Amino acid sequence: MTQLFQPRKTSHIADLIGDYPLAWVVSQGPGGHAASPLPLLAEAADDGTVRSLFGHFARSNPQVDVVARQPEAMILFQGPQGYIPPRLVSRQGWGPTWNYAVVRFDVEIALVADENGAALARLAAALERDRPQPWRPDMMGARYDELAPRIIAFRATVRATHARFKLGQDESADTFEEIVDGLGDGPLARWMKKTAEENGGAGSA
Repeated sequence: MTQLFQPRKTSHIADLIGDYPLAWVVSQGPGGHAASPLPLLAEAADDGTVRSLFGHFARSNPQVDVVARQPEAMILFQGPQGYIPPRLVSRQGWGPTWNYAVVRFDVEIALVADENGAALARLAAALERDRPQPWRPDMMGARYDELAPRIIAFRATVRATHARFKLGQDESADTFEEIVDGLGDGPLARWMKKTAEENGGAGSA
């Protein structure tokens, strides 16, 4: 069952981060856990494998001191998710379930203050990519020079990746289609169709 719910394409993990960039960065410090929700960018190898995650902390965030002392951390991404009710399925005796796509990375974080400008520019470019007139940080004018020193960029090198994409792979083709039709044109249905089409069809392992 665990193998069944693995992403069938390496690039699906980077795609998920592109669509759902907000992650929890969780680390362990002397006072216990430290955690920050931060939008991050995936840095992938030629084969699509995510090798590192790039982002920035506010310098005022206490977690900066934590990761400077203890760079090992965990980064959690949650993609599309939702309850699948039995009313969507005609199969007798079918029970409800919850579909989702999530990724956990075990990482080592390095603070890279010399990449502050790149962190801001690349994140803005990623988040503005579909807009007709994309905003850029330099459009802030003099205020950019005031605010930019208040952040510190970091790169989280991936040591291990744990992904689970439960998106209907265990359903029959008919049941899969009923669920997708019942969900409508939302993000969960789109990701179910995306992974099924690129995996060779619903129910393929």
